[in-house]
Amino acid sequence: MKLVYKFILVAILASLTVYAMTNFTYFQKSERDKKLIADSKNAQAEFIKTDALMKNLFNTAYAYVIFPNIGKGGFGIGGAMGNGIVYKGESIIGTAKMNQLTIGFQAGGQAYREVIFFENESVLNNFKENKIEFTAQASAVVAAEGASANVKYNNGVMVFTQPKAGLMYEASVGGQKFTFHNF
Repeated sequence: MKLVYKFILVAILASLTVYAMTNFTYFQKSERDKKLIADSKNAQAEFIKTDALMKNLFNTAYAYVIFPNIGKGGFGIGGAMGNGIVYKGESIIGTAKMNQLTIGFQAGGQAYREVIFFENESVLNNFKENKIEFTAQASAVVAAEGASANVKYNNGVMVFTQPKAGLMYEASVGGQKFTFHNF
């Protein structure tokens, strides 16, 4: 009987070891992901603090992605980059990376937040398949008190930005490109 218990104990320990080894890459990324998740929750709170009406958007959108820290800079040619968390309801479904390249009159540097709301499953699936690209930032609304009251979805997305620091003078053409990864 003792031999059976020992065998069961060894089998359980072996199973736990295999499980831990196969999920080791997740545990390696978890600290970075935990920080990104915390930053996205803080960014969400800042958006709602700036415009209380946005709370309804976070509650009713089919899904959304929050980029809590986007860095942007340029002189003639510019670029921006940031990482974000993708939510469907209260659940995290993945991470996203945003890259932007712009050409035209621009000088300076800026840090900002961005949130993209998805109206339905089809638009979210396009985003997940990296088929959403913004060709100009004219579609983004700067978050301010009451700014979300009259904004409507455009091609299934609604975009808000919020400056954090820096100053950027810009009259440029470019676009944002996104890459989605399951969490």
